Amino acid sequence: MLAHELSIPRSALHEQVADRLRVMLVEGGIPPGAKLNERELAGVLRVSRTPLREAIKLLGAEGLVELVPNRGATAVRLGEADVRHTFEAMAGLEALSGELAAQRITDAELAAIEALQAQMRVAFGQRDLSAYYRLNAQIHQAINAAAKNPVLGTLYGQLNARLQALRYRSNLDEAKWSRAAQEHEQMIEALRARDGPRMRDLLTSHLNLKRDVVLAKFAQQGDAAARQA
Repeated sequence: MLAHELSIPRSALHEQVADRLRVMLVEGGIPPGAKLNERELAGVLRVSRTPLREAIKLLGAEGLVELVPNRGATAVRLGEADVRHTFEAMAGLEALSGELAAQRITDAELAAIEALQAQMRVAFGQRDLSAYYRLNAQIHQAINAAAKNPVLGTLYGQLNARLQALRYRSNLDEAKWSRAAQEHEQMIEALRARDGPRMRDLLTSHLNLKRDVVLAKFAQQGDAAARQA
């Protein structure tokens, strides 16, 4: 799970550690439900336990890990009902931020999103899921920022943290990944046209697609468990 070692700069150490842990949590290096072994992680990341614990607290505040008194931290694992409800709420936030962004986005903001989209297109062509996901997340955050509603931005950040790992894994289905990539191209077109209703529809569909992929995996796991019973 933690085969390769990482070198961390000393400046802003706990934030650097949090960044690395965040990637491990999102991309499955630390699987959902796994306990975060401080001794093992400190060795892999080459840091002392003090910045590691500060980083884990930061990720706990983001919703990526669950902190249990006297029992340490575990990677968050959402149940099927949690997934359904969280994606439902997230779809509403994404749809609203997309609609507002289409109305309020500046030319400079649009150009920045288009540049990210171009990079993401290359990552998709190379089937580099890690790079694709990081760029994808930046695009969604930029759309949310272009909505220029700080209350919406705060809610978006808090809720999205719970879904990052699931959003990442939803792209492991090649057909669904291709469809999601195409939807991003359509989002850029809608932003260029300043078409708020179109952005709302696209982002609702986009989140529902990811929800359906994740729930299908829950169903597959349930079927597999039933066959083994």
